[in-house]
Amino acid sequence: MAEMDDLRGLSDPDLADELENSQRALMNLRFRSATMQLSDAHAIRKARRRIARIYTIMRERELALATQ
Repeated sequence: MAEMDDLRGLSDPDLADELENSQRALMNLRFRSATMQLSDAHAIRKARRRIARIYTIMRERELALATQ
């Protein structure tokens, strides 16, 4: 997965910024969906999966620090 490799290459502050941006984008997608202005129905699912990937990487790093 190229996206996972790209996300793993980010530093912790950059990853937190990416999470915030992704959550904001998801909120905008939900608003657009509610007002029937969303043309790509799969965009919400993609955004949710991206957020889940970011949380997964953050948890992996947290567990790696705990085992050291």
